[in-house]
This record gives sequence, structure tokens and C-alpha cells, in this order.
Amino acid sequence: MERSIQEVARAAGTTSRTLRHYDRVGLVQPSRIGSNGYRYYDDRAVVRLQRVLLLRTLGLGLDTIGEVLRAQDAQATTGDHPAAAEARILSAHLELLHKETERIAAQIGAVERTIAALRRESARPQHHGTQEDLMSENIFEGFDHAQYRDEVVDRWGENAAAKSDRWWSSLADTEKHDWMARVQQLNSDWAAAASRSVAPESAAAQELARRHIEWLRSVPGTPASSPDGDLAGYVRGLAEMYVADERFAANYGGRAGAMLVREALRGYLDRA
Repeated sequence: MERSIQEVARAAGTTSRTLRHYDRVGLVQPSRIGSNGYRYYDDRAVVRLQRVLLLRTLGLGLDTIGEVLRAQDAQATTGDHPAAAEARILSAHLELLHKETERIAAQIGAVERTIAALRRESARPQHHGTQEDLMSENIFEGFDHAQYRDEVVDRWGENAAAKSDRWWSSLADTEKHDWMARVQQLNSDWAAAASRSVAPESAAAQELARRHIEWLRSVPGTPASSPDGDLAGYVRGLAEMYVADERFAANYGGRAGAMLVREALRGYLDRA
């Protein structure tokens, strides 16, 4: 069964323009193009679009999605029925979604427990001497410091990842809370600066760049933390990744914020 580009776009919650772009970059090609130039999509094309949208929800950029699709297609057994190969590939996606659902459910529970504890505390008389022990509520469940561990290993080696893991595990809950709050404040300040169209070379952006590099230096196991490490190369590489990878760009309010971070860090390194 074939569907028009308008039907597919409406069902997928996207636009015809996006589908045409996916065709141009080789992600999702229509099953045929009519003599009138209209694009039509069969079941195989629709399933491929679902795979692309699943990878987008994981925060991957289009270039990375293309690489994943090619790798998955190459692993499909030759001679398999196309539907059987797609079902096997989607099973791997489903496993990732289940894991993500579990992580989000854990975070929701952690935030709900924090809210409940804060409300109990606010309901007590002000002269009441006992305060809620928030840490006992396991408020960090689902917040995984090591969620990008595989990428750390790929870029900087197992030793770097192991040092970072040991450092994080050694922190007390209050120290983890303070560290995460520091990161969140830095990300928020970057996003706010981007929303005000702050120039990368401005004093405000350069101060954020200084804080950012200071934060990177605080994480053991990275080139930034080592006196003889390639700090400039490390920071420049991260800055590029912030823009290229939407998972990281989201920390700064999107791609525009990530571009501000990148240019400000570059400028800071050039002057330093």
C-alpha cells in the first residue's frame, strides 16, 4: 500500500519539507515518484521513517542516524524477507526504548519523592527543629553520570572512563548534588546568554567560557584534568561535539546555544 507524502507527514507528526530533506540526504527515500513529481511511500519506506524518528528521539544527529541505518542494514541477513529484517532491527530499537522508559520512570519517581519531601517540610511549623533528609529519598535515582561512558571510552580510552567512574563513586551524595547543580547552572547560563544573542567575544560569554573550562578541569581522567594533557585539543573537540550532537546541544538550549559555547570556547583558548 502506498501513501502520499502529505499522508505520511501528517501521520508521523512531521512535514513534507522534512520528508523531502530526508530523501535528499538518503535517510528515507520514497518508493516511487509520480509523473507529477509527487512522492509516494510504501510500507518499507514508512517503517524506515519510523526507524529514523526513533533514532531522533535518542538525540542523534542526521549524519549519525545515517551511519546507524547503514550499519543496521549491513547486519541484516542476506536473503531475509525485508519485513523479517526490519522486525529484527526494530527489536533492538524496542530494547533501547524500554531502557529509556525505565530511566525516565526512575527520574519521575525521584522528582516525585523530592516534591513530597519538600511539601512535608513546608507544612511543618517554622520552629520545628527537624528537617527532611532529602538524600534518604534517593533523589538521584535515574540520573546517570556515566550515560555517555561508551563515548568517553571511544574518545579517550578505558583508563579515562575508569578514573571518572571512581571519582564519581567516591563523592558523597551532597557532593554529587553540588556538582550537578553547578553543571545545571552553567548550562542554564549558557542558554540564557544565547537567548539574549550574547556575542561569543563579549565579556559575559568569555566569563562563561572560563567557568566551562574550569568545570572540565574538575573531572578526573580527562585531558583537561592532567597538567600535561592536551587541554586545547580536548576543549576544541568537545566544542565541536556540542554542536554536532543534538543530545549535547540540548543542554544549551539547542544548536544556537551550542554554537555560542563553541565560538566562545574557541575565542577563550585563542586568547589564553
